[in-house]
Amino acid sequence: MIPRYSRPEMVAIWAPEAKFAIWFEIEAHATDALAELGVVPREAAAALWRWWDTKPTIDVAAIDAIEAVTKHDVIAFLTWVSEQVGPEARFMHQGMTSSDVLDTCLSVQLARATDLLLADLDRLLEVLKRRALEHKMTPTIGRSHGIHAEPVTFGLKLAQAYAEFDRNRQRLIAARADIATCAISGAVGTFANIDPRVETHVADKLGLAVEPVSTQVIPRDRHAMYFATLGVIASSIERLATEVRHLQRTEVLEAEEYFSPGQKGSSAMPHKRNPVLTENLTGLARMVRGYVTPALENVALWHERDISHSSVERYIGPDATITLDFALARLTGVIDKLLVYPERMQKNLDRMGGLVHSQRVLLALTQAGISREDSYRLVQQNAMKVWESDGALSLLELLKADPEVSARLSAAELEDKFDLGYHLAQVDVIFDRVFGTK
Repeated sequence: MIPRYSRPEMVAIWAPEAKFAIWFEIEAHATDALAELGVVPREAAAALWRWWDTKPTIDVAAIDAIEAVTKHDVIAFLTWVSEQVGPEARFMHQGMTSSDVLDTCLSVQLARATDLLLADLDRLLEVLKRRALEHKMTPTIGRSHGIHAEPVTFGLKLAQAYAEFDRNRQRLIAARADIATCAISGAVGTFANIDPRVETHVADKLGLAVEPVSTQVIPRDRHAMYFATLGVIASSIERLATEVRHLQRTEVLEAEEYFSPGQKGSSAMPHKRNPVLTENLTGLARMVRGYVTPALENVALWHERDISHSSVERYIGPDATITLDFALARLTGVIDKLLVYPERMQKNLDRMGGLVHSQRVLLALTQAGISREDSYRLVQQNAMKVWESDGALSLLELLKADPEVSARLSAAELEDKFDLGYHLAQVDVIFDRVFGTK
């Protein structure tokens, strides 16, 4: 991933040094287990850990140079370690195959990456909750099809986002459990040359579950579900980012991204304040979703193993997690500093002459004895006059002057139907459902 959209802690998980360190731990723990079973000398395992305890520098360039000759990354790594440790290193990798190392390592990396993503989600949820409570009763217009519908609150918009990302958190926890499996089963996954107890030992040491049937590789349905979960989270990011982008449009301007001192919006137009962060998030979400299809296509491997998935995962493992980590952190910053304009929200609520209260009048007329069809006709014919006047006319005044309406509803009854508070009466109930507190 390019540095512009990367954060150091997540990048470090995918660095070559980190990968080779995990490879060594897998091999050394496996050698420990083999020594306990009497398959290899105890001194072989001890020699590996003695060398590791010196905190050696992993020479990535040297390993790459060996791979340039061997054309095999695991063999290159084992060769390099052998050069550092000495003769005892020949007992490494007894009965194992490359996938045992590669797949188990990927599981460790994805699990560690997921822990960072879960922490990212926790920070985002904290900010969403704080801002939702801050604007719990800030009235604004709800829109359907982009058109004014009925009143909501800005806090409800954020509460919806909180609930969505909370669901995403639960999905990610499940995806982590699904992906965090260990396979040390040898060629074609039969354990013919390595005891299953070795796999159990390595899994315990690395905090992984044992893969029930690995067929030499860990089944890629696990990975497909994992990356699909990341794609869903990315879509939720885009949904909230798109909301902010719409609210920042000049004609709406109910909220906008924080515009820092010295920031410039346009190279040509000094007046511009653009929603650049949320536009960026929309693009990053597309990238994360783009990794889902290759992960799905990786499920169908030939027989017990092929490596058609390998090149794909070298891309999507780092890129998807690094990108999503960056995007979650950026979205958290956007919501934390989001500028909210309640006065503009109220102005937009009022700009269409009370049309947002039309449903209450419709329902009142049906309850007063008029058929639904006639009630709809009476309200709509007055509402269209307001619409065509661009809000210059008042729906309430037109209804009061309509003899068919006034014959059923008094002026006071009509005025009651234009009470904004009516629409917000159940906000506490919704917040209690989302946050568990009134």
